[in-house]
Amino acid sequence: MAPAQSEQFGPLLHGVARAWRLKLDQRLKPLGLSQAKWRTLLHLYRAQGDLTQSEIASHLGIEEPTLVSLLHRLERAGWVARKTAPHDRRCKTVHLGKRAQVAIEQINATAVNLREELLSDIPPSELNRCMEVLERIRQKAETVDKISKPKGGSNHLNSNGATNGHVRSKGGGRE
Repeated sequence: MAPAQSEQFGPLLHGVARAWRLKLDQRLKPLGLSQAKWRTLLHLYRAQGDLTQSEIASHLGIEEPTLVSLLHRLERAGWVARKTAPHDRRCKTVHLGKRAQVAIEQINATAVNLREELLSDIPPSELNRCMEVLERIRQKAETVDKISKPKGGSNHLNSNGATNGHVRSKGGGRE
């Protein structure tokens, strides 16, 4: 991939995911579900077994205190119930409440309809190839254990506020 293309990849990937979530969020608003709420409920629904608050926060990519606040709101509204974990009294497991179990069908149907709408004009072979590439990138990102330095040297700022051995002039430019 040419440098200009590779530099656009991250923002494009982020933009697609964000636009997709916002569109789904828009369609789920009538159910009284924000993006944070429907993502949490869907994650609980798809989970294999009971999940602790810590596991949910990790899977959703949010901090545990943020999740605890969200779970308080979901519990008060009848979407979830928290129970003491049998393996550790300090942990809470989170379960879908009756209200959520009914709404999950609507959430899933809305998500399926949106997915079909957004992907309908993409040939299956292209979609499969795209998914294969994204899966390879995801696996690589999850296994990389150290950040590699960018080509051309270090990206650390020196005492002059410059990078890669360049010195900043008083006007802010590099010399």
